[in-house]
Amino acid sequence: MAQAAERAYLGIRAGILAGQHEPGSRLREEELARQIGVSRTPVREALRRLTADGLVEVSAHRGAQVVSYTDEDLEEIFDLRALLESHSHTRAAERIDDADITRLSELADEMEELGSVPDQGARERIAELNREFHATIIQASGSPRLIGLLQQVVEVPLVHRTFHRYTPEALARSFQHHREIVAALAARDGAWAGAVMRSHVHAARVVLLGARP
Repeated sequence: MAQAAERAYLGIRAGILAGQHEPGSRLREEELARQIGVSRTPVREALRRLTADGLVEVSAHRGAQVVSYTDEDLEEIFDLRALLESHSHTRAAERIDDADITRLSELADEMEELGSVPDQGARERIAELNREFHATIIQASGSPRLIGLLQQVVEVPLVHRTFHRYTPEALARSFQHHREIVAALAARDGAWAGAVMRSHVHAARVVLLGARP
């Protein structure tokens, strides 16, 4: 049962983050069980976990559905990201090891190479690499409490498929932020890393909401 529940959790979560289940769409247990190849019980458990993660919400009339946010909700979430994620990058500068910095540089290289590829698959891959990039830094912050707080707010832009909205100019700016973050971490300069990350989050908010910071 535990393995089936984990498979259901990972399968549904991947579908949400990949955009297969749009924000606000219903998640029917029977249909999901058939798609994943498990019974409805592990699907039900998976949906409970995803609700705790902030990716699913349950209402009396519609049942389980992919979480959907108002613009006001998203503004608040990005404000929280700016505070928490910049703090995680500030902490990471004092703790990150050379192997992680090398990996971050490799991720930045790969994202830039994909930036000139004009297809949906490239944007999906950029989103995956971007997630690994920031997750590596958050993990290097060495704070389990901070990691837990960030889990929900960091994944919100993925649900809304932010990278599919980036213009070439916005994408180039995002990549430049990544380069500067790597430089700040390599210099062990927490104030610099935190400041760049704060700008990075505000730029992402403009892309998603179409509003000035």
